[in-house]
Amino acid sequence: MGRWDRESTRPTALDVDAEALPPEETATATFGMGCFWGPDARFGAMPGVVRTRVGYAGGSDPDPSYYALGDHSEVIQVEYDPAERSYEDLLGVFWSNHSPFSTPHKRQYRGVVLAHDDAQREAAAASKTALEERTGKTVQTPVETLERFHRAEDYHQKYELRSTPVVADELEDVYGPAFVESTVAARLNGFVAGHGDDAQRRELLAELDLPPSVISEVRRRL
Repeated sequence: MGRWDRESTRPTALDVDAEALPPEETATATFGMGCFWGPDARFGAMPGVVRTRVGYAGGSDPDPSYYALGDHSEVIQVEYDPAERSYEDLLGVFWSNHSPFSTPHKRQYRGVVLAHDDAQREAAAASKTALEERTGKTVQTPVETLERFHRAEDYHQKYELRSTPVVADELEDVYGPAFVESTVAARLNGFVAGHGDDAQRRELLAELDLPPSVISEVRRRL
């Protein structure tokens, strides 16, 4: 029963997340694509993506933070269902949504594929070669091995959703620390940033037992 509607039989956001694929059954990809807020929203809206989180990786500093990043870069980490979404699908989004033919002025915002294993490294390298052959340009984006992912501060997580205060406030009240790892939060973060199609948005908003103020504010941002 929802807090917002005593007669509701719709699932809460927590109910939906409880049915999401558990971490041990997902695959994970990590990319640097400039500022991590945008990629977090873009990937979060994709069907087959289960969870997203932003952080720092690719450097040697043992304890990076936003104001002491060292030689790390901002990255997005994507957990996905390999039965529904392939790593090559994610690579397609990656190459299409950063500037692969130029080197950024700051390492913080560089484009980079951080492969989790040999299969990802090979797939990323093949896709990079294919892009060069298709365009006749040299791709500056490197393919490297992920050594360690450092999760960014909470205020960077689901940034687009957090910038819609009535929504973030309600959901963080429901979730507590689980907010960052929520599939529903990932979807709504993508939706309020303009990603996802109309049918996908309508289906999720109609399914969930959310307070009217949240539904109204999400729809206002669409």
